[in-house]
Amino acid sequence: MHSQPIAIDPTGSADDSPAREVTVALLGGGTVGSQVARILTESADDLAARVGGRLRLTGVAVRNLERVRPGVPRELITDDVAGLAASGADIVVELIGGVEVAGELVTAALQAGSSVISANKALMAEKGGELHALAEQQGVDLYYEAAVAGAIPLLRPLGDSLAGDRVQTVMGIVNGTTNYILSRMDEEDADYAEVLADAQRLGYAEADPTADVAGLDAAAKAAILASLAFHTRVTLADVHCEGITEVTSEDVAAARDMGFVIKLLAIADTNREGDGVCVRVHPTMVPRDHPLASVRGAYNAVFVAAEAAGEVMFYGQGAGGEPTASAVLGDLVTAARNRINGSRGAAASTYSDVRILPIGEAATSYYVNLHVADQPGVLAEISQVFADQGVSISAVRQEGQGDQAGLVIRTHPAPDSALSATIEQLGLMGSVKEVVGVMRVVGEQ
Repeated sequence: MHSQPIAIDPTGSADDSPAREVTVALLGGGTVGSQVARILTESADDLAARVGGRLRLTGVAVRNLERVRPGVPRELITDDVAGLAASGADIVVELIGGVEVAGELVTAALQAGSSVISANKALMAEKGGELHALAEQQGVDLYYEAAVAGAIPLLRPLGDSLAGDRVQTVMGIVNGTTNYILSRMDEEDADYAEVLADAQRLGYAEADPTADVAGLDAAAKAAILASLAFHTRVTLADVHCEGITEVTSEDVAAARDMGFVIKLLAIADTNREGDGVCVRVHPTMVPRDHPLASVRGAYNAVFVAAEAAGEVMFYGQGAGGEPTASAVLGDLVTAARNRINGSRGAAASTYSDVRILPIGEAATSYYVNLHVADQPGVLAEISQVFADQGVSISAVRQEGQGDQAGLVIRTHPAPDSALSATIEQLGLMGSVKEVVGVMRVVGEQ
């Protein structure tokens, strides 16, 4: 039998009364849920010492009662997920995913007076505002560190540690599947379809990889990061989203030749006036000496630039049962301590309420790969199109001749709308046979 922690009062006399118990209801017994249940059981004494009270798991709600779940006590398993969510446990941990059903369950838990821990990025990106408001009304906590970048401590540093600073840019690799695919394409000159098939076979990508390769997973995370960094409510609908399905081996090779690597980045940054923020996800060319360029395989990393702190980067495993469970347990310990102390964490900060800017107002640079007619004056004609839109060219590389003649162009930063208009005009030129590739560039001035 485990011994109860002994509380010491300020006068120095020992109080051998039992420390308070904190009840925990777990919604979801899959990969992450099973790891959370296992750690709660195996590390009960250690967690009790950290919290100041024992954490008691009251139930684990699952869809399939027959499935074997190592580490989950059989007597705690139930398929009454709604009943467990509304049971009034001190803390409810939501790990089932999705938006509508999960939103109803989390709402029920908050209304019952439970603090809530979630790993659900889609839910928090779409309904985070109303759930935060309900948590504040009920005087309970709502934490979701595990929703972005797995085990990497990221959301709390953004929301707490940098709360006194002015964040200028948040930019990161927040989807391991796409980073694995792009890393393999860069290292092996492999085609997208070939690497995607390998990723599916190895378990890095789902049978239906759309959420990852179309950028939707990263966009939900970008909304959460931007909300915290810029103290403004940002939803998934506010995020401009492009995936990696159109990235070709030719794009990857051209980037490599110019000293760049292609990454799918989630980016949130303010405009020059500081009264607006643009949040976007898209393939991006990153200089190979940039900290994000060396993040390979399925790892995640988020780069933050702030006015006083300067540049910092968070790096680590962004997915998987144990890394994600680590983030969930971190939130769980914090929420349990608050329960023991009769307090709650700080409410979500949305005081800035800055404008959400469309992608057209983002200042960015472009890489443009063109197949052109091999004839005199073509470069001058193309340069004039850029100039007409107010876009300055930083570098041009000519390739091949005859039917294989090509131009690879990089621009200085300009409004994204001006660069888009430039690409549209290039596509109408008789001397331009094909706009082969267009990609945004970061890390250059």
